[in-house]
Amino acid sequence: MTVNFDIVITGGRVIDPANDVAGRADVAIRDGRIAQVAGSIPTAAATRVIDATGQIVTPGLIDLHTHIYWGATFWGIEADPVAARTGVTTWLDVGSAGGYSFPGFREYIVDQTKARVFALLNLSSIGLIAPSWELANPDYWDVDLAAEVVERNRDIILGIKARIDGNTTRGQGIEPLRRARLLADRVGLPLMTHIGSGPPTIEEVLEQLRPGDILTHCCTGHDMRLIDDDHHVLADVRRLHEAGVILDVGHGTGSFSFETAEAMLADGLKPDVISSDIHQMAAQGPAFDLPTTMAKFLSLGMDLEEIIACTTINPAKAVGMEGVGTLTPGTVADVAIFQLDQGNHFFYDIFMNERPGEVKLVNTLTMIDGEVLERAPEREPHFWARVPEIQQHLPAPGEKVNR
Repeated sequence: MTVNFDIVITGGRVIDPANDVAGRADVAIRDGRIAQVAGSIPTAAATRVIDATGQIVTPGLIDLHTHIYWGATFWGIEADPVAARTGVTTWLDVGSAGGYSFPGFREYIVDQTKARVFALLNLSSIGLIAPSWELANPDYWDVDLAAEVVERNRDIILGIKARIDGNTTRGQGIEPLRRARLLADRVGLPLMTHIGSGPPTIEEVLEQLRPGDILTHCCTGHDMRLIDDDHHVLADVRRLHEAGVILDVGHGTGSFSFETAEAMLADGLKPDVISSDIHQMAAQGPAFDLPTTMAKFLSLGMDLEEIIACTTINPAKAVGMEGVGTLTPGTVADVAIFQLDQGNHFFYDIFMNERPGEVKLVNTLTMIDGEVLERAPEREPHFWARVPEIQQHLPAPGEKVNR
């Protein structure tokens, strides 16, 4: 038989929410692109066959909230080694780079990383060089500089980022967010707003959001949380969500509460996007990575198909990424394969509250442009990258816990 495909992935359960596919199917790849998704594709027509029997085959995952500016910021990890073991093929770095540090981000991160890398530009001209405080000085709120950087990098800058909490703004109140709103409107891109512990208040933040904006850390357990004292979703949050504001998880080391997540789900409000907020501390736990964060929502009762949507097509639509987050024929062959590890697992939020779960997602293969991304050693965290004491000594993903 004439060889028609470079690769056929056979025997897996394909979940591609962009095309409403969820069932047994084969995936064929030719010239770095998806060629066909069908119930049965003859393996004799392929140069290479990958057996995914008993596994889940998905589009390459998109992590909408990450920090991957390694070596130039307090937070950054190196993306490719993590991508190879997690199935994340597209990374959105949210605000690690500001106007003055974005050229380095482009040259040393975007251009040197095999995985796809996009960014949200920080309103602050210095970005996240330090742990925080980047919006404490109004001299750093340089809208003209940021707008010029956006115009020079529109192929990779997909939005604006502002971290709004008491530690970052240091007495400046809501004014930095107003300035970020001005910038986002000027360049015509969505605004991602981080929340945590005020001041300002969550009500002040919500007033600045518009349809298409992204509210990250939506499951925070701090005083800017999206639920009231009776565990009901705030009316303004529901109104904004219905109008088109996107809710993103952004787990991290300081932003995910089981209590908040459970209350939101019980009140009928699910996140639109599940992201890890991976950085040097979060990679040590309790977030660890995107598959671990996804498994937490499995333990909370969300369906696997909707969780895959929250990590593929939903984030792609949120920031206007085209041709990723899907297995549509003709699109780039970014593919992830996972085993569902059944067993007694335990997951933790940032307060070390524990929840049991029956399933972990274990990545077995990550493919970008039809090429397998080989696993490689990960860099040790920088000496300053110490997780909070309460979060130390967590079992790592895959480590068995005897109970």
